[in-house]
Amino acid sequence: MGTKNTSRFMPLIIAISVVVGILIGTFYARHFAGNKLGIINSSSNKLNALLRVIDDQYVDTVNMTDLVEKAMPQILAELDPHSTYIPAQKLEEVNSELEGSFSGIGIQFTIQEDTIHVNSVIPGGPSEKVGLMAGDRIVMVNDSIFVGKGVTNEKAMRNLKGPKGSQVKLGVKRGTEKDLLSFTITRGDIPQNTIDAAYMIDNDFGYIQISKFGRTTHVELLNAIAQLSHEKCKGLIIDLRDNTGGYMEAATRMVNEFLPEGKLIVYTHGRKYPRMEEYANGTGSCQKMPLVVLVNEGSASASEIFAGAIQDNDRGTIVGRRSFGKGLVQQPIDFSDGSAIRLTIARYYTPSGRCIQRPYENGKDSKYEMDWITRYEHGEFFSKDSIKMDESLRYSTGLGRVVYGGGGIMPDIFVPQDTTGVSSYMIEVSNKGLILQFSFQYTDRNRSKLSEYENEESLLKYLRHQGIIEQFVRFADSKGIKRRNLLINKSYKLLERSLYGNIIYNILGRESYIRYINQSDPTVKKALEILENGEAFPKAPEKESPIMEEKKNDGKKKRTAQTGSFIKSATPSFRYASVC
Repeated sequence: MGTKNTSRFMPLIIAISVVVGILIGTFYARHFAGNKLGIINSSSNKLNALLRVIDDQYVDTVNMTDLVEKAMPQILAELDPHSTYIPAQKLEEVNSELEGSFSGIGIQFTIQEDTIHVNSVIPGGPSEKVGLMAGDRIVMVNDSIFVGKGVTNEKAMRNLKGPKGSQVKLGVKRGTEKDLLSFTITRGDIPQNTIDAAYMIDNDFGYIQISKFGRTTHVELLNAIAQLSHEKCKGLIIDLRDNTGGYMEAATRMVNEFLPEGKLIVYTHGRKYPRMEEYANGTGSCQKMPLVVLVNEGSASASEIFAGAIQDNDRGTIVGRRSFGKGLVQQPIDFSDGSAIRLTIARYYTPSGRCIQRPYENGKDSKYEMDWITRYEHGEFFSKDSIKMDESLRYSTGLGRVVYGGGGIMPDIFVPQDTTGVSSYMIEVSNKGLILQFSFQYTDRNRSKLSEYENEESLLKYLRHQGIIEQFVRFADSKGIKRRNLLINKSYKLLERSLYGNIIYNILGRESYIRYINQSDPTVKKALEILENGEAFPKAPEKESPIMEEKKNDGKKKRTAQTGSFIKSATPSFRYASVC
């Protein structure tokens, strides 16, 4: 009888023993196991366990949220240079750059002498509706003083932007008024264009500059093409210099406007993502229009998809300098706390089959990001022969023209960086921001007079008679940069270009500034020359005899890279104003 009872309760006894054993084991593991986490078998479990151990046993109290926030970027940095973590407080700002609009008060501003200066007021925006004007200084935000060294661009954006329908109260100092003015502004949707300029550069050819590839870029392009077509445009310059990319879909839609049906635009492939191909559908509005695309070392990602598709399909001519070299595709993944990651899931390939991603080492982002300095020092900005392409990554376009993978888009026609007029004086005043400071202060003092001019030609004609260079030299001298007449004479044209360009931008806006700068831009001039000579459509390379080919290869072996000391670009010292 006793044996039967024991047998009947044996499963219950065993179950209780197992539970007690687990509880005892857990207690000893947590309190006496030291650094040994015995039942952790995977890396993901190890990370979770590490955080639990720190939270439970570390000598001091740890803010676990802060610890995770700091660790996330470090983990992703070990994958590749373009997988990134975006904290919740920055996600809206990052997304708004490409979404075509954001919620704010509708002004462009710069911070001068620790104060927010309104450069311009966006037409139809909330600030214009309440009477804010260019030249106003914002000195109070929501009844709190908002001036001083603590006023940064990021802090200003954080306080002036906000949810649609919310209000912000501003205290404004206006030059024509003795008392402080008060404005209560209801935030609203502010359009953010990605095409900075679209105009006829001469009687026959149009120019379009695209700053990034956002949600609205394709629609903006269609509007720009329609505008230029109305003006009898016979050929196009698409300027993608310093365009860091954006949405791949925007790039493929734009390329579709220029390619005939059936032409491959791009394809992507990743470990977990099968090959996906994008083809032109034949509905493009400019399939036969002569086309020149401008690129440089700042052209990346979606810009390179566009340029690579045009080049590999022999559809147009690429002009400028070698592009950045980003061939990785990121997918946005959002977290419940409002933060997100951009995780690399695939590589993209141009129609010829090349991946233009340049080499990188995991966890060494700083070296990767500063590669353009290395290129500069090797002479790549000044000589095509200084660029060493990997012969193992050699591909061919449809016509048999040679192109290379592994390091950006190499232009069909190389235009070196223009250093004409660069001097130590020019470098010093640029690096110290004196050109920007003077330009803004001059604009602010003379805004009433300067606003009388409706285009860059008339404003430029006026500026040429105002002794701007002499005024600037005296200003720089007051800031500790002594007059050096020989160097000033050497840089005179470049100083004019920089100062006039900034003042034109402050009064007339971005497109007028671009129109003025393009008048003396060597790359734009080369593009226009190509269009005028009817050479925009590439031709098949001439076949060389074996003897000529051998001599050509022998010549390649004897070339050496050109080097030079690092100096600032000879382009104008100019920064676009922030928008909020």
